[in-house]
Amino acid sequence: MLNQDTIEVRRDVDALLIPSGVKIKIQKGSLVVITQALGNSYTVYVNGNLARVAGKDGDALSMMVLDDLDVNVIEGTLEEKIWETLKTCFDPEIPVNIVDLGLVYECKISPAEAGSHVDIKMTLTAPGCGMGPVLVADIEQKLRQMKAIIDLKVELVFDPPWDRSMMTDVAKLQLGML
Repeated sequence: MLNQDTIEVRRDVDALLIPSGVKIKIQKGSLVVITQALGNSYTVYVNGNLARVAGKDGDALSMMVLDDLDVNVIEGTLEEKIWETLKTCFDPEIPVNIVDLGLVYECKISPAEAGSHVDIKMTLTAPGCGMGPVLVADIEQKLRQMKAIIDLKVELVFDPPWDRSMMTDVAKLQLGML
């Protein structure tokens, strides 16, 4: 699916710098290499940095436009919808979703009168990993679209420390660990 060749950006496009999550604009004519296309976004290497481009802007990269999942039409309970949505969030450097990587420790839902409060506890593969801001922003952006959620908190924790045993067999297989 990915073209490891250098691509010329067709138009100015907004992106998030990885790992800081700072918003940048990649200028028309810039040269990029697409390193990953998962979770309705593209990770590109540009000017010595990684950046995440929303799937809706795939045309700027000469790629397919990836539409965002309408989280409100997912079948199931609110908790099932949240977990399905979390599976669309990917570490920009690892081609496995954060659920299968074992990064999500807890999803607590507290019903309220007008909707639900949702608290998510997650971790990173290492305390020094800089991907936290990008992952938290991705989770928040996707879950805040759910009409049933009136309040959302995503907290990065490092206890217990993450280790490979927290990965699903699917993730281990994808990464060549099985």
